[in-house]
Amino acid sequence: MSDSPLRNNSKEFAKQIVLLCREIKSTHKESVLTNQLLRSGTSIGANLHEAQYAQGTKDFISKLEIALKECFETEYWLELLFETGYIPNELYKQLISKCGTIRRMLISSVNTVKANQKNQ
Repeated sequence: MSDSPLRNNSKEFAKQIVLLCREIKSTHKESVLTNQLLRSGTSIGANLHEAQYAQGTKDFISKLEIALKECFETEYWLELLFETGYIPNELYKQLISKCGTIRRMLISSVNTVKANQKNQ
């Protein structure tokens, strides 16, 4: 999983989240919501990175599921920041789409690993 599309997408997404949060903090002086978004949006990739060194299949699945939960949380913070006027429409559409793509990839990965585990 070291050079997987899922890891690459989640890292690229994390960079976009960092830049967005930096921009919102500097222009709107908002930090409570952006700190939440920053934490969850970067946690997706961090959990995927950590999953590479999982202590067995159960731990690997656990890390993927944590990343999935963080992905869902990130969608919430993006929606809230968009609906309160902190994120412009086009940027919101781009980020929510990217987050949705990562979410679907995570769901597929979890399902694949679980199916492979049952077949062993």
